[in-house]
Amino acid sequence: MSNLTKAPLYVLHAPGTNRDQEAAWAASEAGFNPRIVHIAELVDGSVALDDAAATIVPGGFSYGDALGAGVRLALDLRLDLASELRQFVAGGGYVLGICNGFQALVKAGLLPGPATPEVIAEGADTEAAAKPTAPTGTGRQVTLTHNQRGRFECRWVHLEPNRMANASWLSSITELIHCPIAHGEGRFQVADSATLTAIDTQGLAAFRYVDANGEPAKGRYPINPNGSAGDLAGICDVTGRVVGLMPHPEDHIRPVQRPHGPNGQLGLALFTALRNAVG
Repeated sequence: MSNLTKAPLYVLHAPGTNRDQEAAWAASEAGFNPRIVHIAELVDGSVALDDAAATIVPGGFSYGDALGAGVRLALDLRLDLASELRQFVAGGGYVLGICNGFQALVKAGLLPGPATPEVIAEGADTEAAAKPTAPTGTGRQVTLTHNQRGRFECRWVHLEPNRMANASWLSSITELIHCPIAHGEGRFQVADSATLTAIDTQGLAAFRYVDANGEPAKGRYPINPNGSAGDLAGICDVTGRVVGLMPHPEDHIRPVQRPHGPNGQLGLALFTALRNAVG
């Protein structure tokens, strides 16, 4: 999509978004040429999504979290940009949602995407299902809801990237990621145990909460800070080009940002892996 030294990347801004500058800085440090783009520019066509190699939907409180965290932005994505997003991903573009951006992608039906676990489990043609299609917004089997303890959580966590995920570009991340969370509705929930199993077996699990040694959280608080099912901190779609996660890797790009713990485990690794993936 791009042979530029600095690959073009858009950071999507909506009213209430407040982590776009951090996301743009992280992307720049990883070798992108980021541009913060208001969602209205994409909707009215003054900015073409296909001109970028990747798009980040960053954190914040888009539209003041009216109707629920990420819901109003999800309506924009589903109703006004579905065709553009479909073409973007089909053409090799990457989408990364962080915190509120993750919430919006899930509630828009972009994650886990049109090839939902239950569709594959029922024997649908996997190759056909994997082709990106316009999200319908119906039959959603996963969501992000209020933290199990009913309060806003702001703390540092450890993430283990799933190197066997459909998002194979995550396999280049060779260590845990240590970064903060800041959310009140970050609890990943599924409709039933079969959906959770399918997320694992179909390669849709992208990140899990673990302890500092990389051992599974197994639901333990605060290692799993919000009660997410299966300790899931992030998921991807069938193509592996749409990824979302609740924590904020853009807030640990340089060692000076780390309040404690060993050297390394920078969130920059995620953005560098994305930059390598776009080519």
